[in-house]
Amino acid sequence: MKIGIVCYPTYGGSGVVATELGLGLARKGHQVHFITYRQPARLNSFQENIYYHEVSSADYPLFEYPPYDTALASKLVDVVKYENLDILHVHYAIPHAAIAYMAKKILLSEGRYVPVVTTLHGTDITLVGSHNAFAPVVAFSINKSDGVTAVSQSLAKQTYETFKIENEIKVIYNFIDFDRFKKVDKDHFKKAIAPDGERILVHTSNFRKVKRVDDVIRIFQKVYEEVPSKLLLIGDGPERHNLEQLCREIGLCNEIRFLGKQDAVEELLALADLFIMPSASESFGLAALEAMACEVPVISSNVGGLPEVNIDGKTGYLSDLGDVEAMAANAIRLLKDDELHQQFRENALEQAKRFDIDNILPQYEAYYEYILSNKVYADKS
Repeated sequence: MKIGIVCYPTYGGSGVVATELGLGLARKGHQVHFITYRQPARLNSFQENIYYHEVSSADYPLFEYPPYDTALASKLVDVVKYENLDILHVHYAIPHAAIAYMAKKILLSEGRYVPVVTTLHGTDITLVGSHNAFAPVVAFSINKSDGVTAVSQSLAKQTYETFKIENEIKVIYNFIDFDRFKKVDKDHFKKAIAPDGERILVHTSNFRKVKRVDDVIRIFQKVYEEVPSKLLLIGDGPERHNLEQLCREIGLCNEIRFLGKQDAVEELLALADLFIMPSASESFGLAALEAMACEVPVISSNVGGLPEVNIDGKTGYLSDLGDVEAMAANAIRLLKDDELHQQFRENALEQAKRFDIDNILPQYEAYYEYILSNKVYADKS
C-alpha cells in the first residue's frame, strides 16, 4: 500500500506518533510518503520505503504570511498523482483535514479519487479546534474525512460533545516501540546526574501552560524536602523562562536541570525513578507511556486519556488537576518504599505492553483496508 502521511514535524505528540507510525508501516513493506514543511524530528535516518516531500511556501510581498495551506494542498495533489498514493492519512485536524479535503476535490475534478483518514490527537479538538473562529471548519473537515480515528476514548467522547459529528470515530490508541523504549543499564549516566544516589524525577513536554510544568517544580520541591532527589526537565517552549525564574526563587537550581529538546529521550527515561505529568489536558499521555515502557511509575493528573494509560494505585497515581500536595505525597510514598516502587515498575511495564506498536499497527492497516475495500468514502466528495 502507498500511504501519504501529513503531520507537524515537531517534538509534539502528534508529530511523534505520525512519524513512528510511518516508520512502522514502512518496516512492514508499505511505501510511506511524509508530506510536510520540514523533515519530522524522528525521521533522522535512512529507511527503506520511506520518502519525504518538503512543502515550501512562496515568499511574495503581497502576503503578510506565506500561504502554507495552498502550498500543502498543491503538494498533496502532486504527490498523490505522481507517486500514485492509495490513501492519505492526516494527523491533527487543523489545518490538515481541511487541506486534504481541498486536495481531494482538486483530484476528483481530474478523475482521481484518494480517500482521507484524519487522526485527532487532542488540542486540535480540545483547545484550538473548539475556538469559535475554527469550529465550523473543523467539524466540516472531520465529517468530510473518509475515516476518522482518535487516540483515546476520552478524546472521541469529547469530540462528539464539542462538535456535531456524523462520522463514526474509531479509537486506535497511541503506541510504543519497545525496540527503542526499554529499561537499559545507564548507571554511568545516573552517577553523573545523581552522584550520591539521589532519586531522579523526570518530566518531558513542550513547556506550554497546559503542561503545568510549574506544578512539576512545586511537586519536586516537596519531594526534595523528604527524599534526596534530582529533577530533569526535558523539552523547551514558551514557559521556560518563567520556570527557570521559579527555580531561582525557591533555591533549587542545583537540583533541577533543564536539558532542552532531546532526540534520545529514552536514554534519560532509563535513569528515572518517577515520571511527573500534572497536565491540564492530555488526550492520551504519550510521554507517560514512554516512561512506563522504561519501567518508570507515573504521577499524573486524572484528566483526558491519562486514566486509560496510567492505572491509579498500580502503575502510578492519579490526582485531581492542580493538587500538588496529593501528587507530592504519592511521589514520596513510592520513593520511600522500595518494595512498592519495584512493584509499580513491573506493573508499568506490563501496562505499557498493551500499547506495543506490534499490537497497534495492524489496527491501522485493517482500518485502511476497510476504507479502501468497502468504498465507504464514495459519498464524501
